[in-house]
Amino acid sequence: MTDANLHLRTQCANALRALAMDAVQAANSGHPGMPMGMADIAEALWRHHLKHDPADPHWPDRDRFVLSNGHGSMLLYALLHLSGYDLPMDELRRFRQLHSRTPGHPEVDITPGVETTTGPLGQGLANAVGMALAEKLLAAEFNRPGHTVIDHRTWVFLGDGCLMEGISHEVCSLAGTWKLNKLVAFYDDNGISIDGDVAGWFTDDTPARFEACGWTVVRAVDGHDPIALDGAIETALRSERPVLICCETRIGQGSPNRAGTAKAHGEALGEAEIALTREALGWHAPPFDIPPAIAAAWSARERGAAAHRSWQQRIDHYARAFPELAAELSRRLPRDASLTSDALRALEAACDAAELRAGAVATRKASQDALHIIAPAMPELLGGSADLTGSNLTDWKGHRPLKGAGTGNHVHYGVREFGMAAIMNGVALHGGYRPYGGTFLTFSDYARNAIRMSALMQLPVVHVFTHDSIGLGEDGPTHQPVEHAASLRLIPGVDVWRPCDATETAVAWRESLRRPASPRPGPSCLLLSRQALPHAGDGAVRIADIARGGYVLRRPRGERVCLLATGSEVGIALRAADLLAAQGIAARVVSMPCWEAFERQDAHYRRDVIPRHLPRVAIDAGTSALWWKYVGEEGVTGDVVGLDRFGESAPAGELFALFGITPEAVAARACALLDTAGGAEPRAAQSLPA
Repeated sequence: MTDANLHLRTQCANALRALAMDAVQAANSGHPGMPMGMADIAEALWRHHLKHDPADPHWPDRDRFVLSNGHGSMLLYALLHLSGYDLPMDELRRFRQLHSRTPGHPEVDITPGVETTTGPLGQGLANAVGMALAEKLLAAEFNRPGHTVIDHRTWVFLGDGCLMEGISHEVCSLAGTWKLNKLVAFYDDNGISIDGDVAGWFTDDTPARFEACGWTVVRAVDGHDPIALDGAIETALRSERPVLICCETRIGQGSPNRAGTAKAHGEALGEAEIALTREALGWHAPPFDIPPAIAAAWSARERGAAAHRSWQQRIDHYARAFPELAAELSRRLPRDASLTSDALRALEAACDAAELRAGAVATRKASQDALHIIAPAMPELLGGSADLTGSNLTDWKGHRPLKGAGTGNHVHYGVREFGMAAIMNGVALHGGYRPYGGTFLTFSDYARNAIRMSALMQLPVVHVFTHDSIGLGEDGPTHQPVEHAASLRLIPGVDVWRPCDATETAVAWRESLRRPASPRPGPSCLLLSRQALPHAGDGAVRIADIARGGYVLRRPRGERVCLLATGSEVGIALRAADLLAAQGIAARVVSMPCWEAFERQDAHYRRDVIPRHLPRVAIDAGTSALWWKYVGEEGVTGDVVGLDRFGESAPAGELFALFGITPEAVAARACALLDTAGGAEPRAAQSLPA
């Protein structure tokens, strides 16, 4: 490498440093240290190896770049601007400002070229594992000898914080097991986090850890030496395993007084220090100004267009040789991929078959029955479970298990709920597959932040959560979810389905899988029972009503009270209505399998289902708190039969009796409510045991 070329590369990296410190200073908010420390690594990757087309950020065979340490977002924004993406300098000047395209942490669908929303540390790395998995599976499914149309890499920047988060252990173990050789991670080993020198709390032998997980590790690379970085990347390109490149860097590189200190991490350098840094770097351009020679050296438009044209020629040849495969690949690659007519018919067939089923069935089994019909018609389905396949029943007849470094359409994630959920986000972001994964509902807590991220990114991920209440019985309170359904309902954008029988379960699958084409795309959670539940309804009219999230299951004449429930408690409500009828009290029964879908209905429909003139009793084998939005309206008498404590270890029937969640108890509470509404003293009102 000539001195002139080395100087150019250094100045290209300094352009990243200058934009980062200028934008953070203008906002008086942000993280300049990581962008300044990783600038040389970014220059080595983006200018010399990354395959991308700034004119088309959604080109299917582009490399994916993930900034897992998303607090350093100005590094990515500077890279996108300089490379030629539609991100003008004015947006960098508006860093972290309202409605700018340069938010504090990268957000997919806000900034062109951003592949995933990052910031919660470790999850970007997990998303990258999902992207690399999707690439591997698509390549195996669609590439043919002489026709390689899926062939790209996933590159990740990460820091100490990502590696301290437990999720990194989960997903890097899987990446090594799956031999995701097109996944390359750059570890920004600068030894500094917010609290200072990490030697006081992070002394892991990171290279040895990754080697033990089956990665190729390139150790002790000078993260400020372009020649060393080029050599490390060339090693990565030859590896048959995922690669970790350990880059020794200085946080805030170039700053005379802040480099190598925690002060560089999360606050503006200040005008005086920026002036000193400019002098130290030999960077004399004013703020937000890039010299023409540097701007020209950074532009990736011509190189990106050429790579894109080359791929387009390959895909055109592929389409002539394999027209059906090419059409299917084209359909599946968009994140909001449309469903085929066969898939749509299968979804309807699953609902019809469920409605014809007369006997009692656990909704986890009803879910599997629906998958037996749906999955063969949806090759894009990528199922899985966190070591609970036989309990979650997420597999189907004819599925192909993915184990080790092979391929398949049902993933064994092992006991890694958080990793599973975040990997599914990466798969959904990549395109080509519709991921779903299962675990027990109580373990949704492990996955919760990844579920939140899928909602924030509006990703069509389906979370299958079984053993949804005290109905799981003897495993006891550690496994019995009480607050979990309510907790999931609090996440904006998540559709939470808790079906009461096989028909509602099939409809929940239908609506979840159709959701990407809806006005409100996003993830869905299916909360399914371990115990058998009776069939609740009759006829195709009910199928249409279920999709609306809440509907009248029983509407007798002369109604005096309204019973509302979801899941296993719908059967209790129906039996309580029978007991009340025997006393001459007509009770409406409302099933509410998906509150979010119900809230999307117009006010007239919602009022028709839950009329104001009827006193209301809600029944839930979980926390009562959120039900008061429906039973506690002003001027309406209401009550909730719920469970505002942890469970016990005992058979399910004994537990429902212990906690007063029985038809008899509900009927008594309804009678007491009616007495109160009528001005008389309550009679036989039952309370939950302490």
